[in-house]
Amino acid sequence: MVAHALEEKKALIIGGSRGIGAAIVKRFAREGAAVAFTYAKSHEAARALVTSVKESGARVTALCADSADAEALAKAVDDSVKALGGLDIVVNNAAIFTFGNVSDYSLADFDRMLAVNVRGVFVAAKAAARHLPPGGKIIVIGSNSARRGFMPGAAVYGMTKAAVARLVAGLALDFAERKISVIDVQPGPTTTDMTPTDEAIRASIANATLEKRIADPDEIARFVTYLASPQSTFITGVSLTIDGGYSV
Repeated sequence: MVAHALEEKKALIIGGSRGIGAAIVKRFAREGAAVAFTYAKSHEAARALVTSVKESGARVTALCADSADAEALAKAVDDSVKALGGLDIVVNNAAIFTFGNVSDYSLADFDRMLAVNVRGVFVAAKAAARHLPPGGKIIVIGSNSARRGFMPGAAVYGMTKAAVARLVAGLALDFAERKISVIDVQPGPTTTDMTPTDEAIRASIANATLEKRIADPDEIARFVTYLASPQSTFITGVSLTIDGGYSV
């Protein structure tokens, strides 16, 4: 029998109620991890996810915390440690995408994008580092938009993801002595709430990949699971792309 990749591991997924985050929660639980996840407003989705994971026999805990609230986010990390009895892996998937041309973009939207997409990564990593053992892992879900603009109106989002890539490299340097790995995963077009609903735009994005399609969230989750597992050694401080050739 093949052992589960994350057997006996304890993992926190920040922003785990929907999309890629929910796929990671399910995949981690399937691979033997005890899982906690945060959510901000998606109460029904969070409850449904908890029910689904518990029905599979896995341990799961939902924690309400807005990643824009630094105090609440740090507390959620500490609460996950109490709920799980420790912490081995943190996946920061929380992000928002407020679309808009820079000429009309509000400062409030700009500040909130920074608070969730960038400051939240810093706050969670700082809080998690107090608990992670040697061999612990922090994985941040960034975006290939850090390197390539994909449509007008996404300038601020792309800027936050470029900042995340550089922050991850710095975190890896800071945490190296403690043997904590930090990795930036940069998905390309993936079916989530952020995916444009306009069919023409979706088709254009899909056709820009070599596989001529948009990824399923579980494809990203499988890659993250490998990086979180003991099999992925000697990987830290890097941004790894999974985008079906979109960046070629």
